[in-house]
Amino acid sequence: MFNPNFAITPAIANSLMQIEACRQAVSTLPVTLTVLNSLRESARLAATHYSTQIEGNRLTQEQVGAVVLGGTFPNRARDEAEVKNYYAALAYLDDLVAQPDTAFDLGTIQMIHGLVMTGRAKATPWRDGQNVIRNASDGAIVYMPPEAKDVANLMGELEYWLNAETHYPAPIFAAIAHYQFASIHPYYDGNGRTARLLTNLLLHRSGFGLKGIFSLEEYYARDLQSYYRALSVGPSHNYYMGRAEADITDWVAYFCAGMADAFARVRRQAQNAVPVAGQSDQTHLLRQLDERQRRTLTLFQQHAQITTRQIADLLGIHPRSALNLCRKWVSEGFLSQHGESKKLRHYSLGEAWITLIG
Repeated sequence: MFNPNFAITPAIANSLMQIEACRQAVSTLPVTLTVLNSLRESARLAATHYSTQIEGNRLTQEQVGAVVLGGTFPNRARDEAEVKNYYAALAYLDDLVAQPDTAFDLGTIQMIHGLVMTGRAKATPWRDGQNVIRNASDGAIVYMPPEAKDVANLMGELEYWLNAETHYPAPIFAAIAHYQFASIHPYYDGNGRTARLLTNLLLHRSGFGLKGIFSLEEYYARDLQSYYRALSVGPSHNYYMGRAEADITDWVAYFCAGMADAFARVRRQAQNAVPVAGQSDQTHLLRQLDERQRRTLTLFQQHAQITTRQIADLLGIHPRSALNLCRKWVSEGFLSQHGESKKLRHYSLGEAWITLIG
C-alpha cells in the first residue's frame, strides 16, 4: 500500500505558514465580478502557457491567448492543439470543483488525460507497455517507471489514498499526489500535464483554490532544472529500486515553496485590483455562488436573458443537463424562467444577483 516517506522540515513549515497567510489575506479582499473574472482568465492563460511550455510548446503567452480565442500561427498546429486541449482541461476542472462532495475516482484522471491529449472528454486507458524516459541528448535512461502490468494496481492504491487521506495539510497532500502520479507514469505521454492538473484539482477541492487566480506552472517553468531535480528523488532511476520508498522531503519542500511563491504573487495582484472608491464590494454575494453559477454570470453581462443552449455551450454539458441545472437554479432563486415551451423558454438573472452584473 502506498505510504509516503517524508519529514516536515522548518523550511516546509515556514512555506505552509506563508501559504496560509496569503490564503487568508486573499479570501478577505473585496472583489467585483469583473475583477475576479479578469484575474481568473489571466491565471488560466498563464497555467496553459507554462504547463505546455514545460513540455516543449513554442507558443508565447500572447500567442496562447490568441489561440484560445481562435487564432492560428503558421507551422504551429501541434502547439495550438496542446494549448486548446489544456485550456479545455482547465474548464473541466472548474466543473469538478463545482461538485466538491463527489468522491475522487480514477475515471477523473483518465478524463483529464483524454482532454489533455485529444481535447475530448473521453477517458483514456493506462499504458499497455513500458515507457522508458531517456535523456534527449545522449539517450541515457533518466527514469524507468513501473511495468505496465502493475500500473492499474498502483493507480488503484493512489485512488484509495486520495480518498482516505485527511490529516496532511492540503499543500503537502497535493505535493505527494503529484509525485506519486509522476512516479507511476501511467501514460506514454501527457503525464506531466495531467499531474499538474491533478494537483490543481486537489488544491481547489481542499479549500486552497485561491478563487482560481493562481498558477503553479509558472514557478516550475521559471527554472525547469530545479523542477526536474526536485522530482528526481534518490540515486536510482528505477521505480522498483528505491523510488517507491524514497524520502521525498526535498520534493515536498520544493512544492510548498512554489505554492508560497505563487500565492504571494496572487496576493499582490489581488491587492492592486481591489475596487476603487465608489465601486461596491461583491465578495459576500460571489461566495454564495458555485463555480458554474459564477461562470453563467458572464452570459448575463452580455445578454439580459439567456437560454439553456447558451448555458450548455458555456459549461460544456449536454442540453438536457443544462435544463435540469436551470430548473434547480430557478428553484433556488438564481434564475427566473420565462416561457414554458422549448422554443420560448429563456431565463433572466434572479433579482438578488442583479448587482453582480451592473
